[in-house]
Amino acid sequence: MRVLRRTLGTLLVLGAAVSCTAAHGDDAKPAGDRPAALAPYERLLPAPASARPGGPGYPFGAGTVIRTGRAGGAADEEVRRVGELLAEQLRGPSGLPLPVVDGEAGDGVRLRLDGRADGLGSEGYRLEASASGVTLTARTPAGLFHAGQTLRQLLPVSGPGTVPGGTVTDAPRFAYRGAMLDVARHFFGIDQVKRYVDQLAQYKVNTLHLHLTDDQGWRIAVDGWPRLAEYGGGSEVGGGPGGYWTKDEYRELVAYAGERYVEVVPEIDMPGHVNAAQASYAELNCDGKARERYTGTKVGFSSLCVGKERTYEFIDEVLGELAELTPGRYLHIGGDEAHSTPAADYAAFMDRAQQVVARHGKTVLAWHQLATARPATGAVLQYWGHDKTPAAEKAAVAAAARAGHPVILSPADRLYLDMKYDAATKPGLAWAGYVPVRRAYDWNPGTYLEGVAESAVLGVEAPLWTETISARADLEYMAFPRVLGLAELGWSPAGALDWTAYRQRLAAQAPRLTAQDIAFHRAPDVPWGR
Repeated sequence: MRVLRRTLGTLLVLGAAVSCTAAHGDDAKPAGDRPAALAPYERLLPAPASARPGGPGYPFGAGTVIRTGRAGGAADEEVRRVGELLAEQLRGPSGLPLPVVDGEAGDGVRLRLDGRADGLGSEGYRLEASASGVTLTARTPAGLFHAGQTLRQLLPVSGPGTVPGGTVTDAPRFAYRGAMLDVARHFFGIDQVKRYVDQLAQYKVNTLHLHLTDDQGWRIAVDGWPRLAEYGGGSEVGGGPGGYWTKDEYRELVAYAGERYVEVVPEIDMPGHVNAAQASYAELNCDGKARERYTGTKVGFSSLCVGKERTYEFIDEVLGELAELTPGRYLHIGGDEAHSTPAADYAAFMDRAQQVVARHGKTVLAWHQLATARPATGAVLQYWGHDKTPAAEKAAVAAAARAGHPVILSPADRLYLDMKYDAATKPGLAWAGYVPVRRAYDWNPGTYLEGVAESAVLGVEAPLWTETISARADLEYMAFPRVLGLAELGWSPAGALDWTAYRQRLAAQAPRLTAQDIAFHRAPDVPWGR
């Protein structure tokens, strides 16, 4: 997961460009070659399954309306919400009124649900642009939302313009396309996390994994165990004030993400990474003595008391409250770097923790070390190894995959967003090596782990650990543009994955990122232009 050994609201308000400066160790000069003059459909990111330009375009101007189908019925109400959100996303850059109206008749942007649309699945869509308007068709509201994000990329970064004529038919390669944010090492408020949700959702990332607890802090209120947040939340790496989310704040964030078809996966790490809990409640320690709060970065020293029944009452109550707050399918129970828990105790503990998850109606998600114990039926494993991970550890994951356990790929030397780009990068770590933009993109999830078939890969996730990251600028600098590569790896067909073409399309995103005030790394091998 992290270290084997340690040493917005809305995006739509146009802001001043945040330059990438030497403070981040960035190469201030762009690549020597200029960005290719790509046609609009060639610039789309993630690359769609099919894009066919042709015919006259639609003038997107003062008279444009967004039409959301028939009035009445739950599905139509949800489509209208998608239309309202799309209008909000487009108004800021375009400066247009964009009223949302019911009914499909007439020109404009038409949102259409069609349960009979072939080949689109639960998230796919078809976008058709002609002189009379733009029609977005999908089997589900989620598909319509993704179609709207594609439409945003076909329009100018600012002002009215023309949607070029053509058709996009699109659906994702993998069902799970995630990003993880660690709010335990350094705390971030929900407004910043909402901003990250918006940034992710516009590129069709559909999962936000929240690392809510660790040795350094506990970030979610639990009614039955109030000191977890009140005391355990009062620290962070480096000795800062920490913080936590109330249950209402968490609900608000989950709802906000859900409106953008981003599923929240909360993580309570166990049986290790628990010092914040053990500092809050003495009874969670085998010796009955509360631990001191911890503000360092070492790992592997803490463990819940496996032999105490009170331990299982604790995880039942904590996971029960979290399950009630979370409409998504998964509860992540960590399971990594439990170096202070003997192997037999680890297996026994994970048996019982998985039973708790099932009792609360959720599916287990855990780091891949669960493969060395006894994964419950249906449990999902998240692989965070790297090129130097021992073969036996990789083999255990492959065996679990063959036994029916889906795998999420988060290789640390490819998708860990806290790894430095290069030696000059100021924030971040380098225990898994440097991860430049090309390395983060230029690999195939379907063939990455020997013995794990593509059919066993649920998807990909890019974690962002925050030992060295405490401010928005650093968060976004480390995430962007590498998280866009994650988006394409998860969505686009395997045949579309090509670094030479991708770097051109990535460069074409620079004006959009700049307009959204995102501080991003100008990788020297991407032709950003000036």
